Amino acid sequence: MSHATKRAALLASRAATMRHDPSPPEAILWAALVSRKLDGVAFRRQVTIAGYICDFVAAKCKLIVEVDGAHHQRQRAADTRRDRKLQRLGYRVLRIEAQLVMRRLPEALERVREALDAPPL
Repeated sequence: MSHATKRAALLASRAATMRHDPSPPEAILWAALVSRKLDGVAFRRQVTIAGYICDFVAAKCKLIVEVDGAHHQRQRAADTRRDRKLQRLGYRVLRIEAQLVMRRLPEALERVREALDAPPL
């Protein structure tokens, strides 16, 4: 098995684990996305794209929604590189702080709705 194939298999396994054991903010946002069906848009969770695991993806709209916990404060440069790579592939990346999801879910959902309404890249 090639290195790329092994890496893809590891990412797929990790994504499956993350789907079954989400963080509390991810679980809350996922429940809201599924139950509210924002403008009929279907989301998938923990999807691998370009070697990254993305929290939520609306493939038809090419929108990626990331829930950022405290650890993202320490990895901003890596997140920026990741976002740029995904943007080059035509995706819009929306980052929402975990605390916003936990404390003001309607505001977090409004940000998702606004991103869905934005023109494509």
